[in-house]
Amino acid sequence: MSQREPELRRELFGRVGDADVHRYVLAWPGGLTVRILDYGGVIQSLEAPDRDGVPANVVLGFPALDDYVANNRPDAARVFFGAVIGRYANRIARGAFTLDDVQHQLPLNNGPNSLHGGPAGFDTRVWSATELHEPDSVGVQLDLVSPDGDGGFPGAVAAQVTYRLDRHNRLSITYRATADAPTVLNMTNHSYWNLAGEGSGDVCRQSLMLNASHYCAVDENLIPAGAPVPVDGSPFDFRLPTAIGARIEASHDQLRVASGYDHNWVLDSSGASFAAQACDPASGRLLTMWTTEPGLQFYSGNFLTEDLVGTSGRPYGRNAGFALEAQHFPDSPNRLDFPSTVLRPGEVYHQETVFQLSTAD
Repeated sequence: MSQREPELRRELFGRVGDADVHRYVLAWPGGLTVRILDYGGVIQSLEAPDRDGVPANVVLGFPALDDYVANNRPDAARVFFGAVIGRYANRIARGAFTLDDVQHQLPLNNGPNSLHGGPAGFDTRVWSATELHEPDSVGVQLDLVSPDGDGGFPGAVAAQVTYRLDRHNRLSITYRATADAPTVLNMTNHSYWNLAGEGSGDVCRQSLMLNASHYCAVDENLIPAGAPVPVDGSPFDFRLPTAIGARIEASHDQLRVASGYDHNWVLDSSGASFAAQACDPASGRLLTMWTTEPGLQFYSGNFLTEDLVGTSGRPYGRNAGFALEAQHFPDSPNRLDFPSTVLRPGEVYHQETVFQLSTAD
């Protein structure tokens, strides 16, 4: 293997029931190293160099498979570290929606809501995996068949999530799915970022810029209330780089109801376009994000606790990482004014999100 050739290898990571779980290591010399599990499609770690070339893992995760399985128990305060979310990312109010005059009831796992596909979503499944050796990237393709009625959702869905890592320090996530009956679908990845390094403390000094002039204000159950509202003059204006913690304690009813940021921003551009950028001033690490999705859920890790011990062996705690979840809007199945999440037979669900790691001057 020459010095500049990428690496792709598979490691046994553990077992869930009678299924082997593997970890796929994608690496470019001098660039990123990403570890992905076929359990939940989890990005377990992502090592990126700082401005001096020193690598650190910049996503939150657990060191062992048992930790992920334990965190996915119905009685656990699930955090979804690095996982593929489906069938429906974010919240559906009362866990209920009507499609083609048929009402569907989902299990409730977030107070009065269904959250992230319910108690046994895509993040709890072992996916089938195929290694990808392509001219400009290495990757892993994950496939899952979700049967009719899975999690209360109608129709059987064949879902596919493909991770690719290229020489330009870009990690792309491509989602594709089809259904054999009308259903709703909204997938995302739930990685938490800490650009100073996982387990290094909170992210409040790291800056964030969001390409969004509106966001969805929420009610006391974190369900969008009314039409999206302008960010102007509010702590939700991230159109210029702003420290995550600069206004997180401000006296604002939306920060109070969510205990920080946990809202959907309406992206200003459509198609595969710029969505967000974050920077850690100490290390110089810069995260740039593009997506085809209309919305971006920014979550500031408000409910992370110190009993969550990460891959470094260090405890996390409040604001130990932030999530940037590219997706359609929360509760869209109940909102005709929001972009539709309906998927019908003969249609193909498709979205792509790209994360690039670099360093600021």
